[in-house]
Amino acid sequence: MTAQDRFLIGERMDYGTHTFTAEAIVAFARKYDPQPFHIDPEAAKHSLFGALCASGWHTAAVWMKKNVAFRPQWEAMHRAAGIPIPEFGPSPGLSNLKWPNPVYAGDTVRYYNTVTAARPRRNNPEWGICELYSEGFNQHGEPVIGFDNAVLFKL
Repeated sequence: MTAQDRFLIGERMDYGTHTFTAEAIVAFARKYDPQPFHIDPEAAKHSLFGALCASGWHTAAVWMKKNVAFRPQWEAMHRAAGIPIPEFGPSPGLSNLKWPNPVYAGDTVRYYNTVTAARPRRNNPEWGICELYSEGFNQHGEPVIGFDNAVLFKL
């Protein structure tokens, strides 16, 4: 079985939505990204953003939570299609991370992941690497996060 047999190149997975509340934005930012436009609604009004907005790291953390929560559904879909489920390893990283538009309090973001490639690793052929493009859009269809990422899997 090849690396490509375990993934459907071009498959776009809808991870669902998450609504960012002012309380959650402030709580996350106080702990991980305490900049005024993330923790103080009044200061945020006078910032470039004009209102309280979520940390980009908050939008990324929600993507990760959605990614993990989607895995059982993905496995069930692949089992039903007769596609073997790989043993996943860690992610070797991500690149091209962009936050093109802010996520404001009250915004609802829909997250997606698209499989772009799957191949064996050159330096360790017992493991493969699945490459993906991850993205999120607010309720107006505007992109708010996008990045390339990968995950290792056992062949």
